[in-house]
Amino acid sequence: MSEKEGHPDDPAELRRRAEEMYRAEAALAPDNLAGLSPEETRRTLHELRVHQIELEMQNEELRRAEAELDAARARYFDLYDLAPVGYCMVSEQGLSLDANLTAAALLGVTRGTLAKRRLRSFILPEGENLYFLHRKLLFETGEPQACELRMVEMDGSAFWARLEAAAAKDAAGEPVCRLVMSDITARKQAEEALRESVSKMELVVQEKTVLLQEIHHRVKNNLAVISSLLIMQADASESPEAKMALERRGRPS
Repeated sequence: MSEKEGHPDDPAELRRRAEEMYRAEAALAPDNLAGLSPEETRRTLHELRVHQIELEMQNEELRRAEAELDAARARYFDLYDLAPVGYCMVSEQGLSLDANLTAAALLGVTRGTLAKRRLRSFILPEGENLYFLHRKLLFETGEPQACELRMVEMDGSAFWARLEAAAAKDAAGEPVCRLVMSDITARKQAEEALRESVSKMELVVQEKTVLLQEIHHRVKNNLAVISSLLIMQADASESPEAKMALERRGRPS
């Protein structure tokens, strides 16, 4: 087929072929067959058969394309909707434009309910300023941003989340934020437990250090008392040699 004939999937080309088939079929009508020569009849039958094969090939191509589309939809569902982290697309004004099932589940809402809602409404007040700065820097610099803050589900249950954002543009060319949302509550709880454990260990070490210092002080005092007693005994002794020996024995090393 030449470039002038057009692409086989082009509507104009399909129309042209359909008209050709119609004319060929009309030529095979009983009233018209009588006026055709054997050669014209064979040529007309050939054209009809060729068009029929072309249509069958196009139908097969459509079926194959539909199967590929179904497979792509299934992959999209597995990779996007069933991903282990939440995916959201947020406008520059902070509205949720799209989200996967995981993001909706994290926030305790349906995906339809999440659409056009401000993501800020799921962030506890203590983290609102951090989230504002997070989005502001993203749209101003275009650089990826990340932050960790506490979010709240629809039923009021709070959880720790890590938000990782990248700048992008929607189909209309408007700036949007592609957001990855991860539940890091377990990690935060483990970190808090570790901090508490370290604090307890530091307290125990401090207590042991104080106790050892007290013991050292008592031992030192006892040694001083014993040394004084030995010197007193040496003073009372008549033997200078004994006195010197007692002084050497009682003198701290």
